[in-house]
Amino acid sequence: MMLEMLSRAKQAKYEVSALTTQQKNMGLQCMAQALIEYKEEILIANRQDVEKAKGTVSDVMLDRLMLNENRIEGMAKGILDVEKLSDPANRILSENVREDGLKITKVSVPLGVVAIIYESRPNVTSDAAALCLKSGNVCVLRGGKEAFNSANAIVTALKKGLKKANITEDAINLVQDTTRESANILMTADKYIDLLIPRGGAGLINAVVKNATVPCIQTGTGICHIYVEKTAEIPMALKIIENAKTSRPSVCNAEEVLLVDKKIAKEFLPLLKEVLVDKRASENKIPVELRLDEFSQSVISGVSAGQTDFDTEFLDYILAIKCVDGVNEAIKHINEHSTGHSEAIITNDKQAKEMFVNGIDSAAVYVNSSTRFTDGGEFGLGCEMGISTQKLHARGPMGLQELNTYKYVIFGSGHIR
Repeated sequence: MMLEMLSRAKQAKYEVSALTTQQKNMGLQCMAQALIEYKEEILIANRQDVEKAKGTVSDVMLDRLMLNENRIEGMAKGILDVEKLSDPANRILSENVREDGLKITKVSVPLGVVAIIYESRPNVTSDAAALCLKSGNVCVLRGGKEAFNSANAIVTALKKGLKKANITEDAINLVQDTTRESANILMTADKYIDLLIPRGGAGLINAVVKNATVPCIQTGTGICHIYVEKTAEIPMALKIIENAKTSRPSVCNAEEVLLVDKKIAKEFLPLLKEVLVDKRASENKIPVELRLDEFSQSVISGVSAGQTDFDTEFLDYILAIKCVDGVNEAIKHINEHSTGHSEAIITNDKQAKEMFVNGIDSAAVYVNSSTRFTDGGEFGLGCEMGISTQKLHARGPMGLQELNTYKYVIFGSGHIR
């Protein structure tokens, strides 16, 4: 059955790539309307997933899984945001006319069939479908078993939207099998899949990178760092760190590691503990567990950092803290331990800012800002297929442009070589 679905997807890619911008936009509008129209069915399905997951995953991971009316409305808005963006397909990227009159053009074209393997975030279902349709691609979605009912209800609604817009329902496909076998089939479906994107934890991403024979994009686990440099404005630094760590710790752009200049550590760390631990506990919020290097432990109380704590994506209310001697040591530590996702410096020193920006080898580098902005919607891309932490083809939030490739079209008048 899965190979039959992939065969239909391959056939559909020729129809979808030929859609006009107006047809694609109508499809997106109908998809967004369908999410709202069938939101009760989606919520019922999601409650089944949430009930099944309770007691087996952490509260922050349960939050990633849960939908409500506001989140469904946000998903619909995300689709409409994509609809408003420029169509990336069939644009002339460059043009060259030779002396003999041969005209060589470089034209953007859809990739074809884009498969995405993802875990417990139902909103990825609608984001991926919207981006693929607008860029002229067919999508094959393979979600995790913990969110299958939600994804199935969402895809059912989206397909009804496509039908209303007179677009083939095979433009959006959901793999019904959530076992490892289905993931292995996608990884090796060279005959059908043009690009595979894994979106989830380190285990999933490593498995795809290791086993895939189809082209794939390595999307990021996010061991995101913030470095508080000695000239930083402390109130601003505390505000940024609180946001980066606690606003939604289960996502890949949340802060996992804090580096603090030793020159301000004795002043800064007690204030940080007050904000992330003591104040949150007094307000009946989950306090952040601080995992401290030796220097930090001499200043505040916390858990001693283990050997792997500076190489772990916690996705939880946990923060590893290390004190460093200046910007050069901070850059060295980040480049050795980062996954290449998002890093930030808090500073008022122009030279330190320039050294950090030029020295950090990650997809997104921030100055005096939370890392939580590394997101397709926040970057003006409507939504995203994932955050690429590699350097070829796509880097950072993957939007419409990254879902197109190009081909050369050559116009002659009897030219021969």
